[in-house]
Amino acid sequence: MHASRTAAPIRQPDAVGEVPIASIAWDDVQLSGKLGEGASGIIHQAQWQSADGALPVAVKLFKGELTSDGLPHHEMHACLRAGAHPQLIPVLGRIDSHPESSAGLVMALVDRGFANLAGPPSFESCTRDVYAADTSFSPRTALRIALGIASAIRHLHAQGILHGDLYAHNILHAADGEVLLGDFGAASFLPRHDHALGEALQRIEVRAFACLLEELLERCPPAVDAGKITKTLGDLQHACAHENPVKRPQFDEIERRLSMVAACRRLEGIDLEKYPVKGAVDLRPDSVA
Repeated sequence: MHASRTAAPIRQPDAVGEVPIASIAWDDVQLSGKLGEGASGIIHQAQWQSADGALPVAVKLFKGELTSDGLPHHEMHACLRAGAHPQLIPVLGRIDSHPESSAGLVMALVDRGFANLAGPPSFESCTRDVYAADTSFSPRTALRIALGIASAIRHLHAQGILHGDLYAHNILHAADGEVLLGDFGAASFLPRHDHALGEALQRIEVRAFACLLEELLERCPPAVDAGKITKTLGDLQHACAHENPVKRPQFDEIERRLSMVAACRRLEGIDLEKYPVKGAVDLRPDSVA
């Protein structure tokens, strides 16, 4: 986690409350393989014997010790408090009665068509993620990625959560630009009683989004940008990277701008129903009575 990209965690005891979630008995879960491992835990593919029959799921078992991101139970509570959103991996329940008392979450199994948008920073790149050398995005795909992530972060901020690690390597994407935001290991809770501080912290995350936009734009071939989408994304990137944090837009405004661009261009493959924006104006011609 880097100060130039995101905010330092705020671990508020009063913000880590119980969140209603189904309990899933450990005996009803059968692990079948390791999917990945991070600082806070190990993710396994599994079968859950639910009331509706056997379901393929992912199970994250948290490590009990302090990690480089903080305490694992903070990540678990952030995942639970985040709630449902199309660009977040659904949490189905909390593991109950683990034989070693390990904390764990049962989550939806992500389709194999998704892959990490990039790899984590290297010693050479320092604070920037490492993309495959042949990575490129059409302007339409870049817009869909940006819109999906902006929508997810706007939702998290509305739940009082700061993601804290907004990088491409924490984003899963499919070929058409569909995205899922993951890894809540560095997540923290926004202060409840200090609105000004909360807004300031959110604008640091806007700066991280500006870095993501810059990386997407660097990989957009300008020759195919008939709709001038990259120009619009570039203008937004500059606004999000403004050296004066107060002048950076918040994520509700970022999502609104991106949704309006998508509506105006009537882009194929972008389902605007997946990115609901409160108060957004539908500019599609066929929406007019």
